[in-house]
Amino acid sequence: MPVKKYKPTSPGTRFRVGNDFSELTTSKPEKSLTTSLKKKGGRNNEGHRTVRHRGGGHKRRYRIIDFKRQKDGIKATVQTIEYDPNRSCWISLLKYEDGEKRYIIAPNGIKVGDVVESGSGVAPERGNCLPLKEMPLGSTIHAIEMWPRKGAALARSAGTYATLMGKEGIYAVVKMPSGELRRILSECRATIGTVSNPDHQLQVLGKAGRKRWLGRRPRTRGVAMNPVDHPMGGGEGRSSGGHPRSRTGIMAKGQKTRDKKKSSDRLIISRRKKK
Repeated sequence: MPVKKYKPTSPGTRFRVGNDFSELTTSKPEKSLTTSLKKKGGRNNEGHRTVRHRGGGHKRRYRIIDFKRQKDGIKATVQTIEYDPNRSCWISLLKYEDGEKRYIIAPNGIKVGDVVESGSGVAPERGNCLPLKEMPLGSTIHAIEMWPRKGAALARSAGTYATLMGKEGIYAVVKMPSGELRRILSECRATIGTVSNPDHQLQVLGKAGRKRWLGRRPRTRGVAMNPVDHPMGGGEGRSSGGHPRSRTGIMAKGQKTRDKKKSSDRLIISRRKKK
């Protein structure tokens, strides 16, 4: 999907690059598939701030997405392609032959009127959801389950996809968007194709106010703080601040944060590529 650059009629639009939204077919969601979404502002149940730089933002309605795709053997027709303020990709409204409507993550290239289905034995075509064991090797997939019937958890962001590399007994070998090679139970389901809105990463907000509309508050650099406030604070003049780390001392570069005793380590064949 193309992006568009804005004329520099103001400092906020001078460098702004936004979505064209030409793929979207409607601006109003299906009311029966939305629910209220209460903002937390980074606070916990006691009202204490536990996450910094969050707050404000435009009011949203949550779209209920069908991540499980368990209506097997019933064909569905794509009704709309819509914007979802709660995720980076587009979503599609499906209407099944029995009259039920559900939202799914829209695969890239899907159009209104296309027919999709899910379950064992369906064709490995764009938008169809089926078990990994029935997919041909080399398939491009997204919305992948980590455990059978638990719902899609992997490769759900705009423009992402994984690749089915092989099959080993009860496992399928999948190359993740990060480059990691991982075994996933072949009973798990995934959707054929890549996720929509691949140009999402090309957006430039243009001004700080747009970030506030998204619910993000200003962030103060650690090197601008005092030593009592941040490990990188203090020093005479503009000092570098030492090794990059978080406010709590966790290294920003080099330190591994994954649990060494995590049971799913045995399913990882090779780690993701380092930058």
